[in-house]
Amino acid sequence: MQRPLKITARDFQLSAAVETEIREKAAGLELYCDRLTGCEVIVEAPVGHHRRGGPFRVRVDLSVPRSKLSVSRQSEEDLSVAIRETFDAARRRLEDYTRRIRRDVKSRVTQPIGLVNRLFEDHGFLEAPDGREIYFHRNSVLGGRFDTLTVGTRVRFAEEEGEQGAQASTVDVIGRQRNGRQRQNSDF
Repeated sequence: MQRPLKITARDFQLSAAVETEIREKAAGLELYCDRLTGCEVIVEAPVGHHRRGGPFRVRVDLSVPRSKLSVSRQSEEDLSVAIRETFDAARRRLEDYTRRIRRDVKSRVTQPIGLVNRLFEDHGFLEAPDGREIYFHRNSVLGGRFDTLTVGTRVRFAEEEGEQGAQASTVDVIGRQRNGRQRQNSDF
């Protein structure tokens, strides 16, 4: 970390053992994010806690480039539990941040939509959104719906490279031709 760890206790004095535990857990966060620039830990106890015990509240504020991450947890009685749960959540938050920065976050990949433009006995061709013609075989049509296809039917497809060029390995009917107009099964 570029800045030293800052630990603040509100309404009570931290023991040396608790402070050591916080320092170790904060140092461990650097294993999950090499861009961590600062960490502040705030531990709060209720007024009169020495008579009643918890609940303890622990907040961890992390500084990373162009962002601040904050995690807070509360434990009914045990300060160690509150510290552990807060730092576990902070670790998960840092892992998520690191995945976003590295662009490792899974994005939803949608299959392109095409139109059937030629049909034969056991295969056909569809027009891709970019205008290319893509071959598909009757076995590629999901649900055995090859025989329901007509020219102009909208389909979602997965493209792959075949022996003789682009082909659709999976074809899913998303609409069907009816009276010259297409009825849609979804919001497309």
